[in-house]
Formats: sequence, C-alpha cells, structure tokens
Amino acid sequence: MATGFFFDERCFWHSGGNYALTLPVGDLVQPLAAGGLPESPETKRRLKNLLDVSGLSADLDLRSATSADRTALERVHPASLLDRFQEMSDAGGGEIGLRTPFGKGGYEIAALSAGLATEAVRAVATGDLQNAYALSRPPGHHCLPDWPNGFCLLANIAIAIEAAKAEGLAHRVAVLDWDVHHGNGTEAIFYDRDDVLTLSLHQERNYPLDTGDLEHRGTDVGLGYNINVPLPPGAGHNSYLHAIEKIVLPALADFKPDMIIVACGFDASAFDPLSRMLATADTFRQMTKQVMAAAEDLCDGKLVLVHEGGYSEAYVPFCGHAVIEELAGSSITAPDPMAASLAIRQPNPRVEAFYATLIDEMADFFAKPPQSG
Repeated sequence: MATGFFFDERCFWHSGGNYALTLPVGDLVQPLAAGGLPESPETKRRLKNLLDVSGLSADLDLRSATSADRTALERVHPASLLDRFQEMSDAGGGEIGLRTPFGKGGYEIAALSAGLATEAVRAVATGDLQNAYALSRPPGHHCLPDWPNGFCLLANIAIAIEAAKAEGLAHRVAVLDWDVHHGNGTEAIFYDRDDVLTLSLHQERNYPLDTGDLEHRGTDVGLGYNINVPLPPGAGHNSYLHAIEKIVLPALADFKPDMIIVACGFDASAFDPLSRMLATADTFRQMTKQVMAAAEDLCDGKLVLVHEGGYSEAYVPFCGHAVIEELAGSSITAPDPMAASLAIRQPNPRVEAFYATLIDEMADFFAKPPQSG
C-alpha cells in the first residue's frame, strides 16, 4: 500500500501577524523581519517544494481533506471556545489563548489543518493507506481543550483520534511527540485516560516552562499512560535514538496500540532558532525507522505522522524529506548539505555518556510502578 501525504495550500495562508517569541517587541527590541512570525508558512511550503523538486512526490499518494466539522471539534473543545474563535476569525482575527495569533479566516484554516490529520488517521486506520504524513498548519500539540497555546489553535491529533474512535476505527492509540517542546496539550486531553498513551521527548524547560516533568505520569485510570522524557540542552543524535530504544519502544510494546501517531516537529534540529538541541536530518530518519519497526510488530504498520513545529526554513525541508523517504521506502533522496558539519558538532564521548546515563535513569524510573502526579 501507498504512503499518503496530506496537504492543502490554504494551510500555508494561515497568518499570525507581527509576533516575536524570542524577545518581546518594544523599547529597544525591533520587530522581526518578514512579519515576525516564527511559525512561518515557509518551512512547510519549502518541504513540499523539496518533495516536488526531488521527485519524491511521485512516490506518494498526494491528498487533501475536508475541514474537521463542528461535531469533530466539539469532541475535544468546548462550544464556547469554538464560538469565540469563529467570531474573532470572522471579525479579522486576533489572539485567543497564549501566543496564538491568527488572521481573518483563521478558524477555517485551523479546522482544515485538523481535517488533514483526521483524514490521514482515517485512511491508515481503514487500510486505505499503509502509513501517512499530514502537513498540518497551524500545529496542534500545545492546544488545551479550552485554551489555545503556543501557535496551536486546535488540538489536531486529539481531534483525529476522537474521530477515529467515534467511527470505531481505533481503540488504543499511542502518541509519540518528538517536537522539541513539550506536548502539553495532548498530554492534558488524555491525562486521565488509559486508551491513549502519550509520550513526549522534549528539551527540558523550553516551552512551556512549567510542564513536561518526568514525574507527571497521568491520573485516575490514566496513571502510567503519560510519559515525559525531558532531555537537557545539547542532547544530540545518539541521545535521541537511545531514548527511543530505552524508553519509547518498551512503552509501546507494553501498551500494544492498534495505531501509532507521531507529533512530528523538526525543531530539535541543530539549526532551529527556538531550541538548543543537535538533532540532524538523519536523527529524524532513524527515529522514523525505529518507530516504523515498532508499528510493524505491534499494529500492522499503522503509523501516521502529523507535522508540528520546526522553524528553520533552510533545514526543515531536509529533515522532513528524510522522514518521508523512510515512510515511503523510496530510493529518492535529498542529501543533507550539513551532514558532515553536524557530525562534528555532536557531543563528545564524555558528554554523550552523561546523556546516556540520564536516559538510562529515566528508563529505570518508568520501569517502576507510577505515582500520581
């Protein structure tokens, strides 16, 4: 079966206005160039451009989708939030929640972004596609049920999961979030449930500053079904693969999902302006390979990746291309122009051994019965 690639030009037209995350604009801080929006359409558009220019698009089943409807949205978000979002969108946009600016029509574009994720999950769950990648924008993993947050206006992955459950297409779903920022929204939505396993690999104390702790394991019947892996700044290629092997794969094997969804952010790359990690395009390729093997063993290969963050216009396309090459089993490549340089910049053996020890300690922690947090 084919690998699906879900995208829509309208998602690139989402506008957040002039907004600076790294420093507050004002006084002696000038507005950023190009409108000042770190969550730029260019990273995603250039990924699609690279797929077309390399020829990899020809190896994919290219699809769009309809917007997630109100019924689908209300399975996750309260009607009061959706009404306010729609009203603000119709009136020209604004900011709802925290760090979530949007322009006129933002509601419709966010619903379309959620629809791309939903249709990708549906197509894989029904066996129409072997696996899929949804180039969703705006992203979703920071969005709480009643509080949009961190560029995320709707909880794309949660909406897709609830739609699949409502249609009887999925019962136990594992969500692996390797965006460099903690997947606090997805965590919050499923924190007290045992039918969705949430795992987040993120840079410790990056964003949000007050979530993502190791000890936060879930509550009520969801205790033990939330796993946070906070990695220190500078963790490189081998640390990410070690964390997948020692923590993620055993957790997936214990949970036995009937589908795996990856919140696929590329902001752990060495060139990202909003992180301090050293992941490479090959890091994302190898993590994809690891998770594909787990999906093959556990759920007949049912795997969906939904695009989240990643803010380097130059480098995100190469990370995404590497991931999608693996998904499709394609021989068409886009060689990483920075591979040699990034290999030299990886942590030295002593530092790498320190990171490995931290990850092993976390693996031991997760092997023990969880305590509520």
